Amino acid sequence: MRVGVIGLGDIAQKAYLPVIAAQPGVEPHLHTRTPATLQRTGDTWRVPRQHRHADLDSLLGAGLDAAFVHAPTEVHPELVTRLLQAKVPTYVDKPLAYDLTDARRLVALAREGGVSLAVGFNRRHAPGYVQCLDHPRDLVLLQKNRVGLPEEPRPMVYDDFIHVVDTLRFLAPEPYDRVDVRARVRDGLLHHVVLQLSGPSCTALGIMNRLSGSAEEILEVSGQDSKREVRNLAEVVDHKGQPSVRRRGDWVPVARQRGIEQAALAFLDAVRTGRTLDARDALLTHELCEQVVTSVLASAA
Repeated sequence: MRVGVIGLGDIAQKAYLPVIAAQPGVEPHLHTRTPATLQRTGDTWRVPRQHRHADLDSLLGAGLDAAFVHAPTEVHPELVTRLLQAKVPTYVDKPLAYDLTDARRLVALAREGGVSLAVGFNRRHAPGYVQCLDHPRDLVLLQKNRVGLPEEPRPMVYDDFIHVVDTLRFLAPEPYDRVDVRARVRDGLLHHVVLQLSGPSCTALGIMNRLSGSAEEILEVSGQDSKREVRNLAEVVDHKGQPSVRRRGDWVPVARQRGIEQAALAFLDAVRTGRTLDARDALLTHELCEQVVTSVLASAA
């Protein structure tokens, strides 16, 4: 299986390449426009020189069976369009695009061509979060905070807060019928944002503070006098009487802890078996992100 890896930044090198390169029968093909990065990464992973590509035409000429896109968000629409037009099953880091129109076009292009398109919402595969699906979830609360990183609303929501948005959708036990957004914007920069999704018997609350005292991610799901807490995707604490703590094993890779390994392998398995993946559900997360952006910009006007 010839698998293209487009964009060789930190996320590709630390999380995805270790998974892709370890799979039997997978032949990685690397692409970046930065010659030094292409050489260094190719040497590190012992990728033959003929499988290192400085331009997209060369990569597509290799006859790819699948591709992973880890390039900056700004170039996702162009890259993903070319891959889908070439009938290459494609896994792309979230988001599909900063513009909802582009995201809709890409999902439609994939469906019309019968080509798999998957979006990298790895938290749907993270063991700690998956374990919350079997817990009562009258209230879902997810905080994903950063230190000293206020940012313009659109890139902050689509590049980072989108994880919170998608995880709330993943864990909410019922459809929501109300969306509320609160935010603080100063000098054009988004300091914090709060999203509340409400249904008849469940509330899901997502918070991101870019001026927090620490970088942290804390999930709590509660109901029926019990609570399950997941800290930084690594530590699961059940609260019912005395707290019970389960920590990530010392030898569990970070990519597995964060669900990246499972997401990548699920995509490759779909390619092997000829199953077409549909990104329509991922598009719903993008549409909700656009609601957040619109509300944030309106509140700052």
